Amino acid sequence: MNSIRIYTTQYCGYCVRAKALLSKKNLAFEEIPVDNNIELRSEVMRMSGQRTVPQIWINEQHIGGCMELMQLEASGQLDQILASD
Repeated sequence: MNSIRIYTTQYCGYCVRAKALLSKKNLAFEEIPVDNNIELRSEVMRMSGQRTVPQIWINEQHIGGCMELMQLEASGQLDQILASD
């Protein structure tokens, strides 16, 4: 079983797109909203090295944001990552 965490904000179009792709693939994920939580947002920045959301981890591997997730899907690598569990 894959463990997927996605850090999001409520009004982020990229977050909506990333969650839609995960849902379309029938993947369960843990959504962690960082709206108005400076400490959590700082923690995500520290862990990812990125200032933007979404930030996505699959099985403790940092995938990146929405564009990286879409690129993995387009290349077929997302399924490979999910199958390597």
